[in-house]
Amino acid sequence: MADRALTKKRLFGIDRSGPPPPATQAGAPWNPWTIPNAIGFVRAALIPVFLVLEFSSTDGVVPLAATLYFISGVTDYADGIAARITGQYSRLGAMLDPLIDRTLVLSGVIVCWHFSLLPRWVIGVLLAREVLMLAVGPLWVRKGLELRINWPGRIAVGPTMLGVFLAMAGARAVGEGFLYFGLALAYVATLLYVHDGVRQLREPADAPPPAAAQTSPGP
Repeated sequence: MADRALTKKRLFGIDRSGPPPPATQAGAPWNPWTIPNAIGFVRAALIPVFLVLEFSSTDGVVPLAATLYFISGVTDYADGIAARITGQYSRLGAMLDPLIDRTLVLSGVIVCWHFSLLPRWVIGVLLAREVLMLAVGPLWVRKGLELRINWPGRIAVGPTMLGVFLAMAGARAVGEGFLYFGLALAYVATLLYVHDGVRQLREPADAPPPAAAQTSPGP
């Protein structure tokens, strides 16, 4: 099948219609050495630096650390755009991108919990969801299921990270509002993941995947 034209909507990830790239599917080579994965590796490397800076402070409001957190979050879109421009999709990228996103969110909320930058009960609810997804992910893969990233899950990352960033930048009230919004979307996404997983388990083993099934399109 010929590659579809790279329209502006497809470039920026708005149009995700059609089947996912074959290179991101189960059984495809991991193919780690790509431009999008290189961006992902940099994003991952910024997380421990951010944590060291934060926990070296007395109040958790550290402009440099917050900036590194923001950069790691924003470049989530850069690796996706790079994948679509270069066509360098990979199985590793499809797995790495959501893992880095969740690790970044967890790192930020742990900092906010430690320094009481956001309400701890909200952070606890968010942490419970993220830990659940990190624990279930490997089991999901072992059962041969595809984790088809849904729109609430994609959108939830943005306001959640922005809320954490604003709290670390000193704008707690605004950050709290964004965190509530991100949390609501995250739990809607979780319910959709459960529904999709149950449906996949009920499908015959030799049944072809739906034509419009979506997975994360790489990093």
